Amino acid sequence: MRPKHSPRLARVVTISAGAGALVLTSLAGAGPSVGVPDDGSSPAPVTAQRLAAVDDSDTQLGVGETASSPNMKLLANIPKNGAFAEETAYSSDLAFNGDYAYAGNYNGFTVYDIKKGSRPKQVAQVVCPGSQNDVSVYGDLLVLSTDSGRSNDSCENVALPATEKASWEGLKVFDISRPTAPKYVASVETKCGSHTHTLAPSKNKRDLFVYVSSYSPNAAFPDCQPPHDLISVVKIPVKNPAAAAVVSEPVVFPDGGNPPGGYSSTTSGCHDITAYPAKDIAAGACMGDGVIFDIKDRANPKVVEQVRDTTNFAFWHSATFNNAGTKVVFTDELGGGGGPTCNPTVGPVKGADAIYDLKRGNQLVFKSYFKIPRTQANTENCVAHNGSLIPIKGKDIMVQAWYQGGISVWDFTDSANPKELAWFDRGPLSADRLILGGSWSAYYYNGYIYSNDIQKGFDVFEVKDRRLAGAKGYRYDELNPQSQPEFSRGHGRH
Repeated sequence: MRPKHSPRLARVVTISAGAGALVLTSLAGAGPSVGVPDDGSSPAPVTAQRLAAVDDSDTQLGVGETASSPNMKLLANIPKNGAFAEETAYSSDLAFNGDYAYAGNYNGFTVYDIKKGSRPKQVAQVVCPGSQNDVSVYGDLLVLSTDSGRSNDSCENVALPATEKASWEGLKVFDISRPTAPKYVASVETKCGSHTHTLAPSKNKRDLFVYVSSYSPNAAFPDCQPPHDLISVVKIPVKNPAAAAVVSEPVVFPDGGNPPGGYSSTTSGCHDITAYPAKDIAAGACMGDGVIFDIKDRANPKVVEQVRDTTNFAFWHSATFNNAGTKVVFTDELGGGGGPTCNPTVGPVKGADAIYDLKRGNQLVFKSYFKIPRTQANTENCVAHNGSLIPIKGKDIMVQAWYQGGISVWDFTDSANPKELAWFDRGPLSADRLILGGSWSAYYYNGYIYSNDIQKGFDVFEVKDRRLAGAKGYRYDELNPQSQPEFSRGHGRH
C-alpha cells in the first residue's frame, strides 16, 4: 500500500501495517543495532546475528569475490590501518574540501589527498574515539559527531556509560587549515549526543549553524531525557570557533511523533537532516516520521510538512533532494544497518528508498520505491544508506551506499519509475557469521565516486556511461552531502 496524506496542516500518513509486514517483525523490532546510539560501553552490536535466516538462494557472490556492471570500475583502495584496523573500528561518513577527502571512523577520522582522484594518498589519521564520528567540513573547519558516552570531551577519552552525569557526548570542532595536521579547537555537549549533524551556513557566511540529530532517550540517562522531541542547533562563529555553543533546541514534534506499537519506529528525535541552504529548506528523517523544515531563520528551523509510511518504512534514516528541490528521496534503514534485508523474503519495498515529489506549499506526494535487485547473503548487512546527487543537467541521478549490498547509481528523473544505471558489489566478508561491513557512504565528487567501506577502507570508483558524461565538467570546491549544494545549469566550480 502506498503512503498518503490525511487532511491536516502537518500532513501525516496513517496507514496501519498489514499482514504483509509480519514477516519483518524481528527485523524492525530488533535492536539496538549500528544505527542506534549505545552507552559507549561496547561496540555497536550486530543485530542480524540474532535474526532468523531468510531466503538468500539467489546470492551470486562468495567470500572475496566482486562483481559490477560493465560501466563501473574500482580504481583504488586504501585499507583501514593503524588505530582503525580492527573490525570494530567502523568506517563512517565522508566529506570533501578542495583536494582532500575526510573519512570518519568510530575511532577518529582519516584525511586523504585526492588531487589525483584515481590515486589517493593517506596523509593524516586523527585518533579521537567517539562513535559514529560522522564528519562535515566548511572552509577551515571540520565538525565531528560523538554519539557514545565518553569520559571527557578530549580525544584522550575512554567509554563511560550514559547513565553517569559526567559522561560526555556532542560535537567536536577541528581547524583543518593544514589538512595534514588537523587541530582540535572546540567542543559542544548536546542532549543525547550527536548521532549525525548537518551544516547550514548563515547567508553572510560569518556563522556556521549545525543541526544536531540524536534520538533514543532514556530516563536513566541524565543528559538524554524523554521525550526528546527536539534537535539541537549549534552556532559556530567562523572566525572564532572556540565560541561554539547551543543557541536553540527547537521542538520538532510538539504533538508527539509516530507512536509506539506499530511497524514503524517510535519517534523520539531525528536520525538525520539534509539541509538545502540555497533554497532555505531541509528534510528530516526522524525514526518514524519524515519532515520538511523551513530554515530561513537558521537558528530556528520550523517544520512545515510531516509524513509517515507505517506499512513499508521501519526507520526513516536520511534524505536527498533533487537539484531543483522538487523531489526528496528518503531512505529506510530497516534493521538499523545490521540486518540482511536485500532478499526475496524482505522484498523490494522494505529497507528501500521512497521517492516523494515536493509540491508547492511543501506538500510531499509519494511516487515510488527503489531498491537494489541483487540478492545478498544472510551474512551480509544490506539496506539503503548514504548517497549523493551526481551533477547532471536536467537529470536526477544519485549514487548510493547499500552496506554489503555495494554501491548503486540510479536515476529518479521519472520519480514514479526509477531505474538503476550502474553498480558494484563485494561478496560477504564471511560465510559463517555476519561481520558488519560494506559501503557506509558513497558520494560523487569531481569525476569519481568515493566510498568509505566499514571494513575494507577507502575506495575510488569510476563510471563510464554517456548518461553520466555531463557530470565530468562540474567541479566542487567542497561537498557535504547532508548540506546539499546547488549545482548550476552550466558547468563550473561550486
